[in-house]
Amino acid sequence: MSFRSINPYDGNTLYSIDAWSDMQLDRALQRAADVFPVWRARSWDERSALLRAAAAVLRARSDELSRLITLEMGKLLKEARSEIEKCALGCEHYAEHGARYLADEIISTDASKSLIAYQPIGTVLAIMPWNFPFWQVFRFAAPTLAAGNTAVLKHASNVPQCALAIEDVLRTAGFPDGVFQTLLIGADRVAAVIADPRVQAVTLTGSEAAGRQVAAAAGAHLKKSVMELGGSDPFIVLEDADLELAVQHAVASRYLNAGQSCIAAKRFVVMETIADDFIARFKAAVEALHPGDPFDDRTSLAPMARHDLRDELHKQVLDSLAHGAKAVSGCGPESGPGAFYEASILTDVQPKMRAYHEELFGPVAVVLRAHDEAAALRIANDSRFGLGGCVWSTDVDRAERLARQLACGCAFVNGMVKSDPRLPFGGVKDSGYGRELSQLGLREFVNAKTIWIR
Repeated sequence: MSFRSINPYDGNTLYSIDAWSDMQLDRALQRAADVFPVWRARSWDERSALLRAAAAVLRARSDELSRLITLEMGKLLKEARSEIEKCALGCEHYAEHGARYLADEIISTDASKSLIAYQPIGTVLAIMPWNFPFWQVFRFAAPTLAAGNTAVLKHASNVPQCALAIEDVLRTAGFPDGVFQTLLIGADRVAAVIADPRVQAVTLTGSEAAGRQVAAAAGAHLKKSVMELGGSDPFIVLEDADLELAVQHAVASRYLNAGQSCIAAKRFVVMETIADDFIARFKAAVEALHPGDPFDDRTSLAPMARHDLRDELHKQVLDSLAHGAKAVSGCGPESGPGAFYEASILTDVQPKMRAYHEELFGPVAVVLRAHDEAAALRIANDSRFGLGGCVWSTDVDRAERLARQLACGCAFVNGMVKSDPRLPFGGVKDSGYGRELSQLGLREFVNAKTIWIR
């Protein structure tokens, strides 16, 4: 087996590398286990300094790493630059706040002293996707390494150069050998790594199907797991919303990264009284998007990461159209060698359609009409997913009240859903469980140990 980088813009093969042998995998897991006692014993000041060094390396190599992201998975170069900067900010966040997040928590009991100590647990396996090939990894790695754990990464098979570059960034920053390693293995070998006694926990960001498999494997071996899975986020536009602002963010949220984001707005739930106006403005803005070379700053719509992903998206769209949905804009693949799909809008989508109940992981928006606020909430929550959601209204108190009722892990008012190192990130229902980022994310993979002293 080999891993190949294929440029989504022109279909050319950029790079190929063979998968590891069983011996190479075993050596990597042993290195992680051997270095763990050494790494956990490092002072906080030493770990913090290395996180800051990683941020400096990321920024110093931003041009090179951003270009690599664009070549391997196709996102706009300007978006790739922002991704690298976000990784640096994530490292700096944990360098600054990690000591406080990990500090002993004193509890008043009948003891002379009692407390909760937060201690590292060992090696954590991360299974990460291609859509944000650096940020998804640093979102896990920064808190995991800050806590004193070691980490092994099974990255998506279509971004091997990004996977290896991340390991090189951390090595260059001065992290000890074995603290963070990229495993060049296929999905068929993940279960064996989860079962390995040298691995204590697993975190996955990916599809619902992959999450079910990995969670089952982790459960079978009584290992902690965090699952960040798919999403079909609602974007509720109330009748008193600032439509110009809402449309601007609707386009950004849906078509950023060619729509390939778990927290992209996917279902636009709009009050009936303003729906026609919203759709007209939305359509004009969407049709102004310009597909093209992702290295060209004039390009505003990137190709999808792979042709097979584009093909599956088009099947979902065609099935929905066949059952009565209407194409307001786009709804077809672009011609040419790249994996482009037209910036698309669907209306008249009903619950029986794939576009209603499945995640559309690409540049296709679904606009749904609601006759009142109660209907908007019902439609928004009528999904097996529950990752994010947002509400748009000039009445902030009303919008907050509605946001609190959304069945999701992240609810935003007058802003598009995004991840932020300062705030916990994760979902409910089929969008997974557990949290990344903030103090909660760091504490997912520690032993909250009770210590009682008389």
